[in-house]
Amino acid sequence: MKAHTEYLWFHTKNKREYINITERVEEIVRKSGIKEGFALVSAMHITAGVYINDAESGLIRDIDEWVEKLAPFRHDYRHHRTGETNGDAHLKSLLIGHEVIVPITDGQLDFGPWQQIYYAEFDGQRDKRVIVKVIGV
Repeated sequence: MKAHTEYLWFHTKNKREYINITERVEEIVRKSGIKEGFALVSAMHITAGVYINDAESGLIRDIDEWVEKLAPFRHDYRHHRTGETNGDAHLKSLLIGHEVIVPITDGQLDFGPWQQIYYAEFDGQRDKRVIVKVIGV
């Protein structure tokens, strides 16, 4: 068993963005040399997430509208009493989730049809990172 770890860095232009990171994760898997195992992809911030879904622009807009409807920006979040103004971003992260695990088979991410890995940013415009840890043989 061996492991390979790399980090992806982001500094988004907008507060909320959805970035397809599939190719970057695939490159890390190739570099790892691991043929059978798993890739863990995890946002290392509590106002971001990682998810798997279709890379279709209408769906991405639907996801954004859905998280905004369930966790809209408001001024009255208790979290804002700390001086922060990103209470909604914390809640959006909980909705999306912060990590995914993808099987690796024969040296490649073993996806179902249409599956892609996305980084979801909910409180952007500053440096953030994602860990990619590839484990296997």
